[in-house]
Amino acid sequence: MLLAMVEHPPAFGMRVKSVDDRAARAMPGIQDVFIIKTLEDGYERNAFDTTSFTELVAIVGKTTWEVMNAKKALKIEWEPDVEKQVVVSGWTGKQTVKIPAGLESTADHQAKMTERAKQPGKIERRDGDPETAFRQAARVIERTYTAPFLAHNTMEPVSCYAHVTADQAEIYGPIQAPEFIVRTLAARLALPKEKVKIRLARMGGGFGLRAYGHHMVEAAVISQKLNAPVKLVYTREDDMTYGIYRPTYTATYRAALDAENRLLALHVKAGGIPESPLHANRFPAGAIDNYLAESWEIDSNITIGAFRAPRSNFIASAEQCFLDELAEAMGKDPIDFRIELLDRARRQPVGKNNDYDAERYAGVLKLVREKSNWNASQGKKTNVFRGVSAYFCHNTYVAEVIDLVVKNKKPVVQKVTAAVDCGIVVNRDAAINMAQGGIVDGIGNALYGELTFRNGKPSKSNFNTYRMIRHSEAPKAVDVHFVDNQMDPTGLGEPLFPPVFAAMANAMYKATSRRFYTQPFLKQWDQNMG
Repeated sequence: MLLAMVEHPPAFGMRVKSVDDRAARAMPGIQDVFIIKTLEDGYERNAFDTTSFTELVAIVGKTTWEVMNAKKALKIEWEPDVEKQVVVSGWTGKQTVKIPAGLESTADHQAKMTERAKQPGKIERRDGDPETAFRQAARVIERTYTAPFLAHNTMEPVSCYAHVTADQAEIYGPIQAPEFIVRTLAARLALPKEKVKIRLARMGGGFGLRAYGHHMVEAAVISQKLNAPVKLVYTREDDMTYGIYRPTYTATYRAALDAENRLLALHVKAGGIPESPLHANRFPAGAIDNYLAESWEIDSNITIGAFRAPRSNFIASAEQCFLDELAEAMGKDPIDFRIELLDRARRQPVGKNNDYDAERYAGVLKLVREKSNWNASQGKKTNVFRGVSAYFCHNTYVAEVIDLVVKNKKPVVQKVTAAVDCGIVVNRDAAINMAQGGIVDGIGNALYGELTFRNGKPSKSNFNTYRMIRHSEAPKAVDVHFVDNQMDPTGLGEPLFPPVFAAMANAMYKATSRRFYTQPFLKQWDQNMG
């Protein structure tokens, strides 16, 4: 078996121009250096063929250390890539995706999103007459929320073993959805699909990243060229700068109130680079007579993909932060306000496409109110500040309450209480473990998660600069309660993650008296407490 590594362009929007590999080839243990092409021109991609760079430099040798050193000795000249269009066969059929040229930067992204958000979006849902309601409102509350790109940063970088012969391919590696990559491998290797065998390894973390099989294609192409078994290894820097990130998003919420602080209308306009996070038919749609939901998106060559609870992981935060602030403006308890809206959606639903069960949704809010002892003393006297959030995604209903304390001017999560309706709980220990993991992951990303770009280059490439939550920062207790019913079981890997962001922001507001609109939240916290 040979060891292989790849070198990809240092920035999105660039490609290989030339390679001087003389120094690398002369180093001990090095077998070969060559350019590989992972996807052929004109190949019709599937939804999980999100490949950031289709041309890479492969370095092959006898040991990992020798290959690592040879990789550093390569002299590669890069050049600007050109605009492309690729056909993707996804969940809703075929579509042509534009991949623009150019070197993108976070500052440019922010300016573009700000400007685009001012323009009309694509209307995804309209109930009643929201425009008239806003014109007649005694008061309009408007807030904008933003979040950056995020890297998956799984515990172990991707790796893969491949042995491709003339009549079959054997692949051994970590992947979440092997069935989606079989077609890609078969097409690229010119083999029948039944001759491509994928054996699963433990993932070392997935969170959506390992739904994509670029590493398997790379290992297979290298093995086929060399006619030898190959193990492909990524460094942490390779993994963090390769792409397939959580997109950057923004959402603006507006609420119209009458003179008696009753809610007349709600308007959400949400977009991002390169996709919108909007779920137009989710709560509070169906609970408000006058409701408008718009979406928009901006093309990008920075590759994105599934990230724990895709799209929900941002829009839940924006929505639930806004509902909290709206409840305060209306003089209502935040849990009571949400339950009132859900009661309306249950008794007299607006529209026919509401994709949630209002009674089950309200059920987790009532349960978390009870189990968290929501009405207990809180505030500066006790140094306990509480925030609540609730969300429905992946067919599971979740409500969470965070108990936050302030120590040395830093937010410390003392306890998280979660109420979960996922139907029948098959394995309670595993279910609790999944819930705890999603909560800890959410707190870490809410406080610290951020990836920025300058001239197409990711600003961070390892954990010395990309901040992750640490053991000492995890909640001191996570109390998980399941609704006991006989509904069909759903899932827990993703639904506990989205509500955490808003529960954290709402608790931080109680501690600082300032709302948090931009992730990661710790930056604004430090400014407030400084």
